[in-house]
Amino acid sequence: MVEMSDKNNPDEVPVNVISKNKINNLSEDLTETISDNVTVDELQNLLEIEKQKVKDYEDKIKHVLADYQNLNKKTQSDIEKGVNTKIEEFMLDFLKIYDDFIRAKQVFSESKINTNGLDSILKNMDSLLSKYNITPIDALGEIFDPNLHEAISIIEDSELDNNTIVKELRKGYISHKRVIRPTLVEISKNNGEIK
Repeated sequence: MVEMSDKNNPDEVPVNVISKNKINNLSEDLTETISDNVTVDELQNLLEIEKQKVKDYEDKIKHVLADYQNLNKKTQSDIEKGVNTKIEEFMLDFLKIYDDFIRAKQVFSESKINTNGLDSILKNMDSLLSKYNITPIDALGEIFDPNLHEAISIIEDSELDNNTIVKELRKGYISHKRVIRPTLVEISKNNGEIK
């Protein structure tokens, strides 16, 4: 008998190969136990019964394997969702700090203060956002979309179409095709005058 399993691989099912001598011995033992008065039809019926048992066991194994594969996929999906949720929660907190750096850079630029250090920090922060698939939502000039934007004020402007975004008050972001923070915007309202 030769054992064909790799003990280092837990996914492999152990396989035992029976030698020809062992099969011949089993065949002789079986022949001795079967009495002469057993007919070929009875043996065929017994064989059919055993074949049906084997088929039933194969079906059960297939069902168990399918259940295992489905459970494995669901577990992987749940783990990925959990990790992505935690990353998004962290990134929302990080974005608050990022916004503060952007505001600081704007104030320093207006005051004619050198912002090279802040530029370097912001570049590193942009790289971190990109690494985790966090992308900004471009809103200025776009039509208001409640899935991406949150309007907090309306400006009357006969030159623009209704619901055109005229100002971004806070940048919004998308992570893995989901909005994690909508863009705060100011939108236009056309008062009905002809352009």
